[in-house]
Amino acid sequence: MATNRLDPYAQYNFLVEIDGVARAGFTEVGGLTTEQDAIDYRDGNETATVRKLPGLRKYSNITLKRGFTQDKELWQWRKTTIDGLTERRSGSIVLLDEARNEVLRWNFREGWIIKWEGPALKATANEIAIESLEIVHEGLELV
Repeated sequence: MATNRLDPYAQYNFLVEIDGVARAGFTEVGGLTTEQDAIDYRDGNETATVRKLPGLRKYSNITLKRGFTQDKELWQWRKTTIDGLTERRSGSIVLLDEARNEVLRWNFREGWIIKWEGPALKATANEIAIESLEIVHEGLELV
Protein backbone atom coordinates (compact mmCIF):
# COMPACT_ATOMS: atom_id res chain seq x y z
CA MET A 1 0.00 0.00 0.00
CA ALA A 2 1.46 3.35 -1.07
CA THR A 3 1.47 6.22 1.39
CA ASN A 4 2.02 9.88 0.71
CA ARG A 5 5.09 10.94 2.63
CA LEU A 6 5.00 14.50 3.95
CA ASP A 7 8.58 15.57 4.62
CA PRO A 8 9.16 18.82 6.51
CA TYR A 9 10.33 21.82 4.50
CA ALA A 10 13.90 23.08 4.68
CA GLN A 11 14.29 26.38 6.51
CA TYR A 12 16.84 27.84 4.08
CA ASN A 13 14.50 28.11 1.08
CA PHE A 14 12.50 31.32 1.46
CA LEU A 15 11.78 34.75 0.00
CA VAL A 16 10.94 38.08 1.60
CA GLU A 17 8.48 40.32 -0.23
CA ILE A 18 7.68 43.89 0.76
CA ASP A 19 4.77 45.53 -1.04
CA GLY A 20 4.79 42.66 -3.52
CA VAL A 21 8.46 43.09 -4.50
CA ALA A 22 10.89 40.28 -3.62
CA ARG A 23 13.84 41.56 -1.62
CA ALA A 24 16.86 39.38 -2.25
CA GLY A 25 19.58 37.98 -0.07
CA PHE A 26 18.10 37.52 3.38
CA THR A 27 19.98 34.93 5.40
CA GLU A 28 17.65 34.84 8.38
CA VAL A 29 14.04 35.64 9.29
CA GLY A 30 12.63 35.43 12.80
CA GLY A 31 9.70 36.63 14.88
CA LEU A 32 6.84 34.90 13.07
CA THR A 33 5.03 34.75 16.39
CA THR A 34 1.50 35.45 17.56
CA GLU A 35 0.19 35.31 21.11
CA GLN A 36 -2.84 36.40 23.03
CA ASP A 37 -3.53 37.41 26.61
CA ALA A 38 -6.00 35.42 28.68
CA ILE A 39 -8.51 37.47 30.66
CA ASP A 40 -9.80 36.03 33.94
CA TYR A 41 -13.55 36.52 34.31
CA ARG A 42 -16.06 35.38 36.89
CA ASP A 43 -19.83 35.95 36.98
CA GLY A 44 -21.17 36.90 40.37
CA ASN A 45 -23.54 33.91 40.50
CA GLU A 46 -20.88 31.29 39.71
CA THR A 47 -18.96 29.19 42.17
CA ALA A 48 -15.27 29.79 42.66
CA THR A 49 -14.50 29.04 39.01
CA VAL A 50 -12.69 31.54 36.84
CA ARG A 51 -13.36 31.57 33.12
CA LYS A 52 -10.56 32.30 30.66
CA LEU A 53 -11.54 34.65 27.85
CA PRO A 54 -9.37 35.65 24.88
CA GLY A 55 -7.81 39.09 25.23
CA LEU A 56 -5.71 41.26 22.95
CA ARG A 57 -3.70 39.66 20.16
CA LYS A 58 0.01 40.43 20.05
CA TYR A 59 2.51 40.03 17.22
CA SER A 60 6.28 39.88 17.67
CA ASN A 61 8.57 42.06 15.60
CA ILE A 62 9.82 40.38 12.45
CA THR A 63 13.62 40.31 12.32
CA LEU A 64 15.47 40.16 9.02
CA LYS A 65 19.20 39.74 8.36
CA ARG A 66 21.04 39.93 5.07
CA GLY A 67 24.44 40.58 3.56
CA PHE A 68 25.11 44.31 3.34
CA THR A 69 25.02 45.60 -0.27
CA GLN A 70 24.67 48.89 -2.13
CA ASP A 71 20.86 48.50 -2.07
CA LYS A 72 19.71 51.35 0.21
CA GLU A 73 15.94 50.85 -0.14
CA LEU A 74 15.47 49.36 3.35
CA TRP A 75 17.52 52.18 4.89
CA GLN A 76 15.42 54.73 2.99
CA TRP A 77 12.25 53.07 4.33
CA ARG A 78 13.66 53.30 7.87
CA LYS A 79 14.60 56.93 7.28
CA THR A 80 10.96 57.87 6.61
CA THR A 81 10.23 57.05 10.28
CA ILE A 82 13.35 58.84 11.49
CA ASP A 83 12.14 61.91 9.57
CA GLY A 84 8.66 61.66 11.16
CA LEU A 85 6.88 60.42 8.03
CA THR A 86 6.33 56.75 8.90
CA GLU A 87 5.55 54.73 5.79
CA ARG A 88 3.59 51.56 6.54
CA ARG A 89 3.95 48.61 4.18
CA SER A 90 2.64 45.09 3.86
CA GLY A 91 4.84 42.12 3.17
CA SER A 92 5.24 38.37 3.10
CA ILE A 93 7.67 35.70 4.15
CA VAL A 94 7.35 32.91 1.57
CA LEU A 95 8.54 29.35 2.24
CA LEU A 96 9.53 27.38 -0.86
CA ASP A 97 9.83 23.66 -1.52
CA GLU A 98 12.86 21.97 -3.14
CA ALA A 99 11.57 22.89 -6.62
CA ARG A 100 11.31 26.57 -5.47
CA ASN A 101 7.49 26.47 -5.55
CA GLU A 102 5.61 28.46 -2.93
CA VAL A 103 4.19 26.22 -0.20
CA LEU A 104 3.48 28.58 2.73
CA ARG A 105 3.14 32.33 3.09
CA TRP A 106 3.08 34.53 6.20
CA ASN A 107 1.56 37.93 5.39
CA PHE A 108 2.08 40.91 7.66
CA ARG A 109 0.27 44.24 7.41
CA GLU A 110 0.84 47.85 8.44
CA GLY A 111 4.55 47.24 9.03
CA TRP A 112 7.34 49.75 9.46
CA ILE A 113 10.99 49.44 10.44
CA ILE A 114 11.41 50.04 14.15
CA LYS A 115 15.13 49.15 14.23
CA TRP A 116 17.91 49.04 11.65
CA GLU A 117 21.40 47.87 12.49
CA GLY A 118 24.37 48.25 10.19
CA PRO A 119 27.18 45.73 9.92
CA ALA A 120 29.84 45.21 12.55
CA LEU A 121 33.11 46.05 10.82
CA LYS A 122 36.37 44.40 11.83
CA ALA A 123 39.60 44.57 9.80
CA THR A 124 40.77 41.10 10.88
CA ALA A 125 37.46 39.31 10.23
CA ASN A 126 36.68 37.14 7.22
CA GLU A 127 32.85 37.18 7.36
CA ILE A 128 30.22 38.89 5.25
CA ALA A 129 29.01 42.29 6.53
CA ILE A 130 25.44 41.76 7.78
CA GLU A 131 22.69 44.34 8.22
CA SER A 132 19.65 43.55 10.35
CA LEU A 133 16.30 45.17 10.88
CA GLU A 134 13.11 44.73 12.85
CA ILE A 135 9.67 45.35 11.42
CA VAL A 136 6.83 46.09 13.80
CA HIS A 137 3.41 45.29 12.36
CA GLU A 138 -0.29 44.98 13.17
CA GLY A 139 -1.15 41.50 11.96
CA LEU A 140 0.30 38.20 10.82
CA GLU A 141 -1.57 35.56 8.86
CA LEU A 142 -0.43 32.17 7.59
CA VAL A 143 -1.98 31.39 4.20
